[in-house]
Amino acid sequence: MVMDHMLKGGTRASGRPAEREAGMPVVSIITVVFNSVTLIERTIQSILGQTYPNIEYIIIDGGSKDGTVDIIRKYEDRIAWWVSEPDKGLYDAMNKGLAAATGDFVWFLNSGDLVYETDTLEKVFEKPTDDRRPMTDDRRMTDDRRPTSVVRLPSSVIYYGDTMVVDASYHEIGLRRLRPPEQLTWKSFRKGMLVCHQAILVHRSIAEPFNLKYRYSADFDWVVNALKGAQGQVGVGVRNTGMVLCAFLDGGQSKKTIRASLMERFDIMRRNYGLLPTVLRHVPIAVRFGWYLVLNRRF
Repeated sequence: MVMDHMLKGGTRASGRPAEREAGMPVVSIITVVFNSVTLIERTIQSILGQTYPNIEYIIIDGGSKDGTVDIIRKYEDRIAWWVSEPDKGLYDAMNKGLAAATGDFVWFLNSGDLVYETDTLEKVFEKPTDDRRPMTDDRRMTDDRRPTSVVRLPSSVIYYGDTMVVDASYHEIGLRRLRPPEQLTWKSFRKGMLVCHQAILVHRSIAEPFNLKYRYSADFDWVVNALKGAQGQVGVGVRNTGMVLCAFLDGGQSKKTIRASLMERFDIMRRNYGLLPTVLRHVPIAVRFGWYLVLNRRF
């Protein structure tokens, strides 16, 4: 049921067709926000400032009353879809964004997050590959069921990279404590969340909804499931971009709820890797965490 106080807009709402450059994947960038008037504009400008042409920008607002919606409206002629209405929390809002996405890849950059450089996405997809494959759901069929046009996408279904942590003034503090491995699989997360959701692009065909059972670490669960989905795809891969993909604002929700978040992550790891291996793995995780905290005074 559509709520009376739901606000919405964007080019999709106005019926304006999206302009796309042929032969390049469309990236649906999704921003979730709630009462973030001091941060949202910087995030919007970061995304709209990308040199990459095929971006579908979606903003899901939780019914902000602090002026956030006014800022969103300033840019709605370049936003594909935005909606402002109450939700059931962060991951419920992210699920709304996922449901609204129509691009080939989804990328979650919430209020306060930034794309690291203006040409980040252009660099991710700049190298043409000879091993491109047709995606079945992008084919247009004639009456005799033969494809008349095929959109060919890169063979990788996941692209990932590193994260730069910044302070409240957006000065760089340093790279994230947990660093992405050269090769990433769902088993890599036995060592912790080596890649955060802000630094991973997932093909929409393997992007499942977030599990609302987890209030603080559903993104950990989501990335593991995406990597499992990538493993099940024949002839495709998970590609390390070798780049810093995003800037992440230090001191976010995960730090405010660190104990509950870690308990949820333990449960996710137990479910995926087994109880005993998870317990044993947490010994070196705890040692590395403590040593990093001593040396850097941050985590």
